[in-house]
Amino acid sequence: MESPRLRIERHASGDRDAVRTILEDLPQWFGRPDATEAYVTAADTLPNYVAITPAGEQIGVVLIEQHFPETAEIHLMAVKRAWHRQGVGKALLTEVEGDLLSRGTRMLTVKTLGEADPDEGYRRTRLFYGDQGFVRLEELPDLWPGTPCLFMAKLLL
Repeated sequence: MESPRLRIERHASGDRDAVRTILEDLPQWFGRPDATEAYVTAADTLPNYVAITPAGEQIGVVLIEQHFPETAEIHLMAVKRAWHRQGVGKALLTEVEGDLLSRGTRMLTVKTLGEADPDEGYRRTRLFYGDQGFVRLEELPDLWPGTPCLFMAKLLL
């Protein structure tokens, strides 16, 4: 599908409302209130990239955690369900990656639900990251108690 005309805004921090609104639209992925609040709080300190429609609706968000100058991690990536498979995630990642590259970052990582869990939504999440050039590095069964974590990375060129 062709990507809608989106505006991607980068905020140094603080877009709590966008994070909360988008996560509330995705209970299958973000259904734990304590985890949702942790992501909302993280928006206060981490760079926020927000996808906005021409009508002004905030439909996607990425929070980036810069661990070292050469490496960064996707702390959170979420797109409202009605906008899945329409190029929003790809547009967000393109903006994030360009920004990181311009600052000398060479590696982008992400943690997501591991393949040991059969959840269909997260199967599609893993496929999305793979389609965007991320490779599987390791499945960590104990990082998140009771939940397998898949660690993925992408070399930024």
